Amino acid sequence: MGYDRTVRLDRDFAGTVTAVRDALAAQGFGVLTEIDVAATLGAKLGQEMEDYVILGACNPSLAHQALEADRTVGLLLPCNVVVRAEGEGTVVQALDPGTMVTLTGLSALAPVAAEATRRLDAALVALT
Repeated sequence: MGYDRTVRLDRDFAGTVTAVRDALAAQGFGVLTEIDVAATLGAKLGQEMEDYVILGACNPSLAHQALEADRTVGLLLPCNVVVRAEGEGTVVQALDPGTMVTLTGLSALAPVAAEATRRLDAALVALT
């Protein structure tokens, strides 16, 4: 089972992070958290890796609908979006919102997941 929605871009990392934030905002998502994985692993473990950030994106309306269907679904929120360097370009990956439905087995989450998928896909397409 695939659980990601991915685009590969011929762009620099920093510019891609900015473009991803803008594309998410255009689809009603705010970025609640940003984890710089490369910096954290460097600082805590002395390990080096390519530029890699995890953005915790949230669309308040969709999050509210999901939480109304099942309070436990908060474990799967916010929608994680990864931006990482790969070669000369970048990769942008979003967790497939359909994973919420698959993992929980709750059909009540299907419309929320479908709308989140539509919006995330539109954000990813806007990057290409």
